[in-house]
Amino acid sequence: MTHMADEEFDIDTDDLERRMEGAMASLRTEFASLRTGRASAAMLEPVMVDAYGQPTPINQVGTVNVPEPRMVTINVWDKGLVNKVEKAIRESGLGINPQMNGTIIMLPIPELNEERRRELTKVAAQYAEHGRVAIRNVRRDGMDQIKKAKAAGMSEDDVKLWETEVQELTNRYIGAVDKALETKQAEIMQV
Repeated sequence: MTHMADEEFDIDTDDLERRMEGAMASLRTEFASLRTGRASAAMLEPVMVDAYGQPTPINQVGTVNVPEPRMVTINVWDKGLVNKVEKAIRESGLGINPQMNGTIIMLPIPELNEERRRELTKVAAQYAEHGRVAIRNVRRDGMDQIKKAKAAGMSEDDVKLWETEVQELTNRYIGAVDKALETKQAEIMQV
């Protein structure tokens, strides 16, 4: 939405939206690292391997596949890195025991018990709350920009228009967080 006041007052809603989208992106990454009972390549995203002296994501040292719902395989390209990949997974806290087969590492995904599922839904809720807080902080910045513009002489009508726009943006992203949380918790609870 562009307003006549754009020339005089710069309320950068594109920047606000970019920052809210950033909060959503990091929430999606956090959710991906939460293990459900299903195998997924995304669960390995937070795991870094010490490859050639620097932390490297697993998908940059091998091919990650999900051949069946409870199995992830990693075909490590460099034989010399197989043990490092295995060690990184073992120490990742994912609770998965890698099985070696030459340069292929197999990760059988154990079923989650009820208690562990409930724990994970709580963790997901905490991640979502962090996301909401980040979005509300961006909203506050936007409202501060509007206050400054108002002090500098922005019209009351324009102030209302901008506040409405920033609030609608916030509502949209908070809604997206809530929906993502609902989906993730359902995924975790699904047996």
